[in-house]
Amino acid sequence: MSEPVCRACRGRNGQIVLDLGRQPASDHFPRLVEPGPDARHPLQMWLCAGCGLAQLLSDPTVPEEPRGAEPAALVAQARDAVHRVSRAGLLPQGARVAEYGSPHGGSWLGMLRERGLRPVAEGEADVILDCFGMMHCPDQAAALAERAGRLSEDGVLLVQYHSLATIIRCGQWNALRHGHYAYYSTTALVTMLAAAGLKARTAWTFDLYGGTVLLAASRTAEPDDIVRALLGEEQAMRITEPNRLRVLQDEAAATADALRRYLTEQRQAGRRVYGYGAASRAVALLCRAGIDSVLLPAIADAAPAKQKRRMPGSGVPVISPAELVAAEPDEVLLFLPDLATEARTALPQIEANGGRWVIAEPRPDPLAPLSIA
Repeated sequence: MSEPVCRACRGRNGQIVLDLGRQPASDHFPRLVEPGPDARHPLQMWLCAGCGLAQLLSDPTVPEEPRGAEPAALVAQARDAVHRVSRAGLLPQGARVAEYGSPHGGSWLGMLRERGLRPVAEGEADVILDCFGMMHCPDQAAALAERAGRLSEDGVLLVQYHSLATIIRCGQWNALRHGHYAYYSTTALVTMLAAAGLKARTAWTFDLYGGTVLLAASRTAEPDDIVRALLGEEQAMRITEPNRLRVLQDEAAATADALRRYLTEQRQAGRRVYGYGAASRAVALLCRAGIDSVLLPAIADAAPAKQKRRMPGSGVPVISPAELVAAEPDEVLLFLPDLATEARTALPQIEANGGRWVIAEPRPDPLAPLSIA
């Protein structure tokens, strides 16, 4: 293997802080008629000693077309974010806006157009939005330079990211996956912005994914108290130190062991457990825990494109929500906690039939029954 080179600062000094072994591509959901085995590739997180960026060490996989449905929680967060940024005066009517979105969907352009902004596909823009987009770029320096290069002199760049501080704090080791090249701390992102001629000016935080940050940057402004507080919190938790990130390795083992133990005990007790949310983050969890369709017969997902396929590596079939209801499971493992309200509202039959919802990680945790008025 060649010597690692940082995707942002091009530094060569760093350490592997999380090693999940060989894992299948998390965005490739084979058809049920394709038995496998699925190709597996090394999945490792490398921390740059120079700029502090946590990043995917290597990725030989080929991106698949996104198949997921956009969760209601993501839509609600986007509306909240647009409202808060507008209230801060950073979305003036008539401003040109360019969006670098995630390949998984979730555009904000419709909401921004409603507020009088003018979307532009090319050229200079007064507002440039990157919502979970840049993390999918192998060359982080080039991606940020492209965005900065399109920004007008007095413009603002908005970058939304799942915070590395959240990943560490919540033990979200399976945020690491092929196709996701960068895991931003605010500390590392501020350093990257400076290299591109930009300065962080303010930020907003959201509960999405356990803790998401929307950071605003421009050419001349200075960091406000919110940005300084985020940086101070990360400094206190030693977010650029390899040993701090290595807690994720222990958490990966503990989470996988807990899931396998739970499913084994439920099967021994004669209780039928299904899953909900065929998320890419569930791929490594199921594989690391050694889960198959014996312990978990199926996972339901609202996205039609994922149905009649199977989870990569584990082979667990993906079914429709209607099929999940028909199965009358005793328990339903929820692999995306942000879907809890949406799923329970859409599928009241689960609890009406005596079943219960269980958050899958970091440890299987049953949700309290919904109160009936």
